[in-house]
Amino acid sequence: MLDRILQDLGCAGHSRIILPGDARFADAAKSVRYVVSENPATGKPLAAISLDDAAAYSRTVDASVKVYESWRMVTAPERGQVVRAIGDEFRRLKEPLGMLITLEAGKIIAEGQGEVQEVVDIADFAVGLSRQLYGLTMPSERPNHRMLEQWHPLGIVGVITAFNFPCAVWGWNSILAAVCGNVTLWKPSLLTPLVAIATQQIADRVATKMGYPGLFPLVIGTDAEVGETMIADTRVPLISATGSCRMGKRVAGVVGQRLGRTLLELGGNNAVIVDPSADLNLATQAITFAAVGTAGQRCTTTRRLIVHESVLDALVKKLVTAYESINASRIGDPSQPSTLIGPLINQRSVDGYLHAVNTAKQQGGTVLIGGKVAKPNGLGGTYVEPTIIRAPASNDLPISREETFAPILYVFAYKDLDEAIALQNSVDQGLSSAIFSDSVKAAERFLSAAGSDCGIANVNIGTSGAEIGGAFGGEKETGGGRESGSDSWRAYMRRQTVTIHYGVGLKLAQGITFG
Repeated sequence: MLDRILQDLGCAGHSRIILPGDARFADAAKSVRYVVSENPATGKPLAAISLDDAAAYSRTVDASVKVYESWRMVTAPERGQVVRAIGDEFRRLKEPLGMLITLEAGKIIAEGQGEVQEVVDIADFAVGLSRQLYGLTMPSERPNHRMLEQWHPLGIVGVITAFNFPCAVWGWNSILAAVCGNVTLWKPSLLTPLVAIATQQIADRVATKMGYPGLFPLVIGTDAEVGETMIADTRVPLISATGSCRMGKRVAGVVGQRLGRTLLELGGNNAVIVDPSADLNLATQAITFAAVGTAGQRCTTTRRLIVHESVLDALVKKLVTAYESINASRIGDPSQPSTLIGPLINQRSVDGYLHAVNTAKQQGGTVLIGGKVAKPNGLGGTYVEPTIIRAPASNDLPISREETFAPILYVFAYKDLDEAIALQNSVDQGLSSAIFSDSVKAAERFLSAAGSDCGIANVNIGTSGAEIGGAFGGEKETGGGRESGSDSWRAYMRRQTVTIHYGVGLKLAQGITFG
């Protein structure tokens, strides 16, 4: 299957990729200069991919500086036409690229293709944006003066992505960065290098055909050799990093020391509040998707459920029934259309899942369903059962304040809304949140300044599945960055305030006279 996918994507015979059938594969798999990509659904290797070292990284940046110097002078509407063509190519290749995501990241078919659709959508958004990179005109206090602001590209934008969205997050960043006049330097996760190669090849092929090669350079390397070099590089004024809070703190510290910019989209420990007026059928559907979709490996996954005590038993019963159906027959090979839950990305994630379940039990939690490794149809991959854990009556469950990248849902009871909001806000991360309620007062309280402290706050929908039209990101240890829609484009540009004097004689501000 992989051979056919690479052929469809135009990556067959790529110089960096060695497939298992190649005589060179055994030696490459043992070499520190290669990384082996595995299919988490089977545990079998997909390919060995050559790694860049610090010298290769430096050569790539040198070339990128030259590309930027010419690309920044291309008009924004022309840049928009390049982005339009790139979006069209991703639209054409949505199915094979989505299947490659399924093979390498373990996402079910719908989610793999949905991720490619996000690149198409952000390209559509960016085409319109190419004629809307607006500045402001401001009144001057001085006669015969005009004040305005304008926006210029930054230069090289460094993008570091995680395994769970190996294509879409690159799109959010690089498509906007390109339409703003920048070159995007991408360091992908070493768990999904094939998706990165295919994604970059698609974009670069289109841009090159239109006369603009080198807009989307790719460096595949270790954190120690390439990642550390990249975040310390003063030639890269902005680092956009998606990943763990631990990683984000390292990036912020190094980039901050050189007074560079960061755009951080880090961990989430997202909660859903369900009040007595909620539609429980709607809540059940939304919570189930948000809690178990992508096998719980989204930063927006619902990890905590805070339910009013009057409806808790009824809602939990509905959720357990839904989970029973999933655990019985819908966990398995993500390339099969009937599968709803694929594997975790690797054994380390399985170990983290089991540790969290056991710790929750030790802290007084009760496993209502799940809590075990799954072995669907004898597959050798890294599967686990979606799990619901009831917190003790005290609501004291310390493990729930940690983000475990797995499908574990902790359930808490509450008596009044302020108590629920305080419990939701009690964690270090502040990415996504939601309330299910038919009460206008409850919804507005949740959305007020005294309500959710997250970057995303939803009413009667779950915590995951954000659209590209809104700015995406969160507060506190989630990092404060914003990607995708709204005015997120400003992160990729520098603001310049301009004052033009068209009169006679020097006029100073603040009424100052000099001379």
